[in-house]
Amino acid sequence: MLSRTEPAGSPTPRTYSRWASLVVLCAGTLMTILDGNIVTVAMPAVQSDLGFSAPGLAWVVNAYLIPFGGLLLLAGRLGDLVGRKRMFTAGLAVFTAASVLCGVAGGQGMLVAARALQGVGGAMTSAVVLGMLVALFPEPREQGRAIAVFSAVGAAGGALGTFLGGALTQALNWHWIFLINLPIGVLALVAALRVLTPDKGAGLGSGADYPGAALVTGALMLTVYAIVGSGERGLGGTIALGVLALALFTGFTLRQARAARPLLRLRLFRSRTLTSANGVQILMIAGMYGFQYLGALYLQRVLGYSELLTGTAFLPAPITIGVLMLSLSARTIARFGPYRVLLAGLALITAGLALLSRAPAEGSYVTDMLPPLLLLAAGFAAAMPAVTGLAMSGARTEDAGLASGLFNTTQVVGGSLGLAVLTTLAASRTERLTGAGEHVVAATADGYRLAFTVATVIAATALTLAAALLRPSRSRSTPLPNTALEPDDRPEVRTGATTDQGPEARMPVTTDESPQARATAPTDERPERRAMPTTQ
Repeated sequence: MLSRTEPAGSPTPRTYSRWASLVVLCAGTLMTILDGNIVTVAMPAVQSDLGFSAPGLAWVVNAYLIPFGGLLLLAGRLGDLVGRKRMFTAGLAVFTAASVLCGVAGGQGMLVAARALQGVGGAMTSAVVLGMLVALFPEPREQGRAIAVFSAVGAAGGALGTFLGGALTQALNWHWIFLINLPIGVLALVAALRVLTPDKGAGLGSGADYPGAALVTGALMLTVYAIVGSGERGLGGTIALGVLALALFTGFTLRQARAARPLLRLRLFRSRTLTSANGVQILMIAGMYGFQYLGALYLQRVLGYSELLTGTAFLPAPITIGVLMLSLSARTIARFGPYRVLLAGLALITAGLALLSRAPAEGSYVTDMLPPLLLLAAGFAAAMPAVTGLAMSGARTEDAGLASGLFNTTQVVGGSLGLAVLTTLAASRTERLTGAGEHVVAATADGYRLAFTVATVIAATALTLAAALLRPSRSRSTPLPNTALEPDDRPEVRTGATTDQGPEARMPVTTDESPQARATAPTDERPERRAMPTTQ
């Protein structure tokens, strides 16, 4: 139970369990994730109602992604400084208000501006969630379960958004895909204010590097902008923006190396596990996000599904993800280790995308869409909790918000990159084939097959990198120094293991681990583990 210390004689406030806090965090995260996907199916209706051109319609999505991806790192660090509860609740308020503005928008400009404000609120909320979760559940077994629940909600919410978008658009109109956030946001905000325990934070004077914040925020926004708009401006313009973003990143890195109070402690990237896990996630999310977007378009433009039927067709994915994550994920990771579970999940994702690359123009949902959908859902259910735990396992308590923001940033970059590359490839192939006289449906299907083939290569690359870079060290007899921390700046309280010997050494140790895992554990941690009660 979470409790607060009160002066003698004062009434005792009601306390809430950590699991109630987890429910609140999942509710706030679910709202932002749903909104990121609920728009996909409603795009044709938005275009028809507000008169967007084809390039202009993309900004209904881009206007959200650019501030969301650009502000995650800054919001995560500010959460460490001003308090993560304060950042989380402020983000909920901003996101809910922006959703109402989106819902009542009567013109293109208002909708795009309100979507950008939604991105700001989404970044404030999402950046600190993992840091709060790790702080709430420091005990290894409970932390693994909490991460599994959180990952299940996030993954299932993404697919559920496609269904809700189709249902609300067809039953009511597209405005309700945004207005539905009002009751959810108000309830989540009230619950967060009552249930979450306040945290003081280090204070703005302890690490607010405003020049560094401006550099990295500009670099991230420019990166996302370059990616999501690459199909409109061509290769030359995209390269120019990429060079400018790289220059800003270089300036930020130099600033952080010399600043007395850096926004981002560069030693964080000395952790092989943290850096590699974020890199693998970029590729994994690139393939998965491209599938989710192009899969919905395949059902509508090739198989002729309506918005509601398209959303319904995706329902097996969140059901599969939820069941597997909640029932098997934590126990599977505890038994086999996150490394093996991650590899298995990435292998399933690669297989699912490979099957989709064969989807024909005269396809069937049961034979051509459902099997790869289930493979992708099962793979994501295995891979996402594993890569989340690996990415967060090396973060110090005071840097948990920053690590959370970094993890969410790589998600956005991966999704934006995958969406830009795969949709551009699909559109180019379709345009070339239709210009050569091929039927539009057959040409569209061929474009999607090309995109799914490239997505398969991306997923296979993620699998290869994970196998090579996240492999745990075999020699565990002598503890290795943690290169993620400087010798004079190591805290006594950590969110994970204290060594950087590999992913399985850094992941929280559960009480039902195998004899082999216990035999290979670092020697300086064995007394504490023997003292923990075990269950058979």
